Parts: sequence; structure tokens; C-alpha cells
Amino acid sequence: MLILGLDPGSRKTGYGLVEARGSRLKIIEQGCLAPPGNLDVPQRLGFLADALAELFGRQQPGRVAVESTFHGPSTRSLIVLAQARGALLAEAARRGLEVCEYSPAEIKSAITGSGRAPKEQVARMVGILLGADSRGWTADASDALAVAICCARRYRMDGLTTAGRLRR
Repeated sequence: MLILGLDPGSRKTGYGLVEARGSRLKIIEQGCLAPPGNLDVPQRLGFLADALAELFGRQQPGRVAVESTFHGPSTRSLIVLAQARGALLAEAARRGLEVCEYSPAEIKSAITGSGRAPKEQVARMVGILLGADSRGWTADASDALAVAICCARRYRMDGLTTAGRLRR
């Protein structure tokens, strides 16, 4: 299954596409959707939706995983972040894709075993888990890959739990 992880932002949205086969994970693509800096918020949101649509045109993920909004440095930035998430979620919904949302603590815990792990530790573990050199990745792309890995692990665990309940 292909899982697209998104780390939303109105200025930069990280994305990471991971293929999950059982417990094996393979990176397919990673990067950043970054609207030109001179655009107003509505134009940036349109850019993000269009860029995500283009990505969906190249890749066909089975599910989309998004980091949930938890706080921001200001009310205004939190509102703009929520609007960016909305543009991305609307594009995923338009494609009929299943969307999973995870808190930052859930993501960190799935990657490092600790919900309070620093960003640097998460980034290192993402590279290790994917067996890839993460030195060229942006922080946004690394965070998005972490979201995708979290989704893959949760999906697999949920499947194992369900299978165990059915055997009883």
C-alpha cells in the first residue's frame, strides 16, 4: 500500500510517499510543496491544492496521513495552518482517499518510542527505518515521512489486532 504523509503548512507543506508491504517500508518520493512567497493566503491555498492534485496525478496513494493541528505561535498562524490543512484534506477527499490524522506525540512515539522525542531524533529514525540517507531531506519532508510511517505502523497493528480478535 502506498501512503502519502503530509506535514501541512501554508508556506511549506512537506510530503513523503512510503510503500508499506507488511513490516517493510520503502521510500518512493519526498519533497516540499512551497508556494511563491509573494502570494496571499488564498492564492497559497490554491497553489497547495493544485500541487497536491499534480502529485496525485503522478502517484496513486491508497491513503493519506496528516499531522493534526495542535497549537501555533499565534492565533492567526494557527488559523492559516488550519486553512492549509483544509485545502489539502479537500483535495484528498475529492479523490475519495481515506485520510488518517495523527497527533505529533503519536507520530514521535511510533517512530522513536517516545512521544517527547526531539525533531532531530525523529529525523534520524526516519532515515534508519526507511534505510535511506536522509541528509538531503528538508525538515518538512522528513516530518511528512514520519507521518506516513506512523500510519503504516498503525494500519499494520490495527490489522493484527483485528485478526487476533477474529480468531477467538
